[in-house]
Amino acid sequence: MIDRDWSEVNVTEVITSTANFLNNSSLFITGGTGFFGRSLLRRILEISRHVDLRNSAVTVLTRNPDAFLNSYPEFSKEKWLRFCQGDILQSLEHITKEGQQFSHILHAAADSTLGPKMDSLERFDQIVTGTRNILDFAIKVKAKRFLLTSSGGVYGALPSHLESFPESYLGMPNPLDSSNAYSVAKRLAEHLCSLYAEKYDLEIVVARCFAFLGPDLPLDVHFAIGNFIRDALNGNTIVINGNGSPIRSYLYQDDLADWLLVLMERGASGNAYNVGSDQAINILDLAKLVNSTLSEKVRIEVRGSTDLAGDIRNKYLPNIEKIKQELKMEITVPLTKAIELTAQNYIKPTKSGVKSEH
Repeated sequence: MIDRDWSEVNVTEVITSTANFLNNSSLFITGGTGFFGRSLLRRILEISRHVDLRNSAVTVLTRNPDAFLNSYPEFSKEKWLRFCQGDILQSLEHITKEGQQFSHILHAAADSTLGPKMDSLERFDQIVTGTRNILDFAIKVKAKRFLLTSSGGVYGALPSHLESFPESYLGMPNPLDSSNAYSVAKRLAEHLCSLYAEKYDLEIVVARCFAFLGPDLPLDVHFAIGNFIRDALNGNTIVINGNGSPIRSYLYQDDLADWLLVLMERGASGNAYNVGSDQAINILDLAKLVNSTLSEKVRIEVRGSTDLAGDIRNKYLPNIEKIKQELKMEITVPLTKAIELTAQNYIKPTKSGVKSEH
């Protein structure tokens, strides 16, 4: 894992704010071993190198703690961190029987990586039933605040009169199209949170998450930017299956972690916040940027038409003015730097000192 240079950000502010929150709360995280979870844990681990977190208590729910710690042994000896075995779709009575209470719940469990391999009903059930189970758990452990990681997919298609999605936009995907199971389920999970907030006086905050990259992003699944980085590192042709026109943006995983922790601590209850970058780039230009940043030697193959005139039809871009203005969050890692940091994690030195992809 390649660490960022902390001189790039306001170290005192980041460390002080997060450390104070962690030392005065007990945080329970679902999905703590996925991309979001590892982003959070690595960020907290980095902060622990600068500030004493002896009063912190972070508990991660995972189906297989041993497998995770075997893969990521750097987390095995941290006193602020504990793991408990369980599944969001099953009973968590073994945790509540211990009498453990948690002040904050961060619910990030959903198979965004393996999800496309699940059928639509399985994805829907995992999100909706899983969220309700964790909300019930939150009530049992007397949690004060609950952060749901939702998705920018809840907005549906971006209408032509908007440049990006504001939180106030009330559009949604067609619920009669089964391919929208993930996004519709996320919208319903948000509504479940509002129902529990009303009935149980639970403070709830929703993070509508867009697209990300970082050292923990897998390069061999369905994420285009991960595939581009993999191919550039391996010297393979970067393949764009469409015409390269869809517009995306990417937030680095450290910024993701910082934003989620701040939302957990002081996001306004009953509110949703977009989490992502507002720095737009189309897929073709993204492939070119990855190529020039990491290689400049590989070929880019666009298998569809390269006419970019229709890019408005497939734009997935958040408006992040709300989180910037209310919570003073900023993008601290530009895209080129984020690509470099992501790639470095997949390069290891050889005996000759020359780095190779692994």
